Amino acid sequence: MSAYVTFGLWFAAILGFVGITLAMNAALGPKPRPTGSKLEPFECGATPVDRINVKALPIKYYAVAIVFILFDLETVFLFLWALGAQPLTGWLLVTFGFFVLLLVLMLLYVWKSRIIEEVTE
Repeated sequence: MSAYVTFGLWFAAILGFVGITLAMNAALGPKPRPTGSKLEPFECGATPVDRINVKALPIKYYAVAIVFILFDLETVFLFLWALGAQPLTGWLLVTFGFFVLLLVLMLLYVWKSRIIEEVTE
């Protein structure tokens, strides 16, 4: 059996399981009626101060979040590389050097663009 056929069957089985689970939940699960207290916003048990208590976040926080996710993923890939590089050859050291070079370039870009310092001010 081809690897594509195996993957297709695995993917269809997962989609089928998810579909059956969602259909059974819709058919057999509880159906609560919306009441006034259920539709009221919940703020840790306290009475809401404003009807709309959502304030926009400054855009600079999104840049920090994206930088954090990028460095977090780089760390995960670094650990995976270290686990997979059992017979350490010259080619693996070259790929590691390239990976670290990209990491350093990202760090220099973040430092030069002062993304982190804008948020702390």
